[in-house]
Amino acid sequence: MGKRPLVRRRGRGGHQFRSTSTGKVGSKANYPRFPLAEQHEGEIIDLVHERGREAPLAKIRFENGSVSFVPAILGAKVGEVLQFGLKSTIENGNVISIQNIPDGTIVCNIEKHFGDGGAIVKSAGTNATVFSHGDDGVTVKLPSGKFATLNPKNRAMIGTLAGGGATERFFMSAGNKWRSFRAKGKKYPIVRGVAQAAYVHPHGGGRHQHVGQSSTVSRDAPPGAKVGSIAARKTGRARIKERK
Repeated sequence: MGKRPLVRRRGRGGHQFRSTSTGKVGSKANYPRFPLAEQHEGEIIDLVHERGREAPLAKIRFENGSVSFVPAILGAKVGEVLQFGLKSTIENGNVISIQNIPDGTIVCNIEKHFGDGGAIVKSAGTNATVFSHGDDGVTVKLPSGKFATLNPKNRAMIGTLAGGGATERFFMSAGNKWRSFRAKGKKYPIVRGVAQAAYVHPHGGGRHQHVGQSSTVSRDAPPGAKVGSIAARKTGRARIKERK
């Protein structure tokens, strides 16, 4: 009897496939749930690093004594006061609804749905641009180049997120890469199926490293055989059609 393939064990979600809670700040890095009409100010009391996150977090203390963690922008420093509300000025670090942000402004940590605390453009060194305001909402140009039309009430932070270039640094050793992937709950290293034994993986075994069968499997294939190209519409190199 064979053993379960890696993809099946990972899908089950054991402890070896989960990110640990060590080094986490203990709360989500989201905006506090203030009513839209209220105006608040908060002071950055610390800049902290969270394990598994490239962008640093700003620990903000508000006038009512509450503390929140928000992704820090480029140029943030301890002691800086940030504004949260519709009447906030257009300055780096302030959080405003995108309906009050003029076109062409660089923003980050944008709410996808009003009140979620920021869900898109949260990666280190990224930013988006407020493109236009219309009757159907506010259009934002995302880092991928795509455009998204959002609710005008959604909040965003002015500026570019800090930590850019973190992914460009070389790991220099397999141990460093393993710890980086481990912090994010990712499996490393990943062994090719053809390099494994036949009882471990459907692609394993044989005198040479070859799949030995069609690598395209059905969407309804059982978990033990659901490896390779799953329900692929087409495989191989795309052919360029000749112009007539």
